[in-house]
Amino acid sequence: MAKKIVLAYSGGLDTSVILKWLQVKYQCPVVTFTADLGQGEELSPVKGKAQSLGVEEIFIEDLREEFVRDYVYPMFRANAIYEGTYFLGTAIARPLIAKRQIEIANIVGADAVAHGATGKGNDQVRFELGYYANKHDIKVISPWREWELNSRNDLINFAEKYQIPIAKDKRGEAPFSTDANLLHTSSEGKVLENPWIEAPEYVYSRTKSIENSKEEPEEILVSFKNGDAIAINNNNLKPHEVLSELNSYGYEHGIGREDIVENRFVGMKSRGIYETPGGTILAKAHRAIESITLDRGEAHLKDELMPKYSEVIYNGLWFSSERAALQNLIDSTQSNVNGDVKLKLYKGNVIVTGRRSPNSKYDLSMVSFDEKGDYDQRDAEGFIKINSLRLKNFNKK
Repeated sequence: MAKKIVLAYSGGLDTSVILKWLQVKYQCPVVTFTADLGQGEELSPVKGKAQSLGVEEIFIEDLREEFVRDYVYPMFRANAIYEGTYFLGTAIARPLIAKRQIEIANIVGADAVAHGATGKGNDQVRFELGYYANKHDIKVISPWREWELNSRNDLINFAEKYQIPIAKDKRGEAPFSTDANLLHTSSEGKVLENPWIEAPEYVYSRTKSIENSKEEPEEILVSFKNGDAIAINNNNLKPHEVLSELNSYGYEHGIGREDIVENRFVGMKSRGIYETPGGTILAKAHRAIESITLDRGEAHLKDELMPKYSEVIYNGLWFSSERAALQNLIDSTQSNVNGDVKLKLYKGNVIVTGRRSPNSKYDLSMVSFDEKGDYDQRDAEGFIKINSLRLKNFNKK
């Protein structure tokens, strides 16, 4: 049995019920930890909710800068997109929460940690791999895999039994569940479960619809240093400020909506609605600056590695040796990824209109039809003939 537990606590119905359930089942102190990752929710009531349930040690921490600087930015250097569409907004948040939760467990002398992820999703894997990577002998408690509360009504009945306050909109079946941070918002379940039915407009919170977005295009300038965005319109910003600012642009122009059916690590498919306004802009800008600063070999190698890197993140293996190895290789390509990208934002589109860099490998004298440069067009004949040999041989009649 656990002697002291640190719970990843949001203050919502699920984790409030989990908090009380842990207290009842384990009869030991429960410490709550709430991470502010830019989810946009009002966090001030969280402390009061935890106190009302008898919690004496409450941690509420602003981790936005660490989140973007040490997790989102390294991932975006890799141009990571899972299965072609998902910017890994939920997956990249879990290792930071897990790491900090273990640090708090060490501070307060807890021998166990707990989370609110269900037994059907990816997050249980991500949290628990993160826990074990940071403290191999930690006791992990996953209430959704242990208790007998199998429905929303069961949770509400438990809450009423122990006089846990329930928001009025939480009574009955919730229309869908959401996860949010500075990088994205994801929604899934209930009204979104049928992949044939279009998501209702009220699901979206981070982006205006195309119809309601700005009627005029807007051009912005994003500046990079060593592969990371450092300024918008020549205004230097911290990493989390960059992403927040890009989110605002994306919101107004309806950028970053994705309706995805993904393959979960645990083996099932799930349909989700994702909004990644700032991340969508940042990804397009990073690709654009890389297009003139990376050698072809580097660029193509990164593209080959990207699906593997994305899968590693998706599967909760941030603290693995393979992620570290991939990150070292990716980061080694970014020293020359410096410069500016011009982007036009309009009706859901991110359009690259210009890019420049002091480290540009773009040679105008080579590509121009008006200059000869160091390229002799006659050399192409031998190049083509050599490459045609195997084609001739394969297609012999």
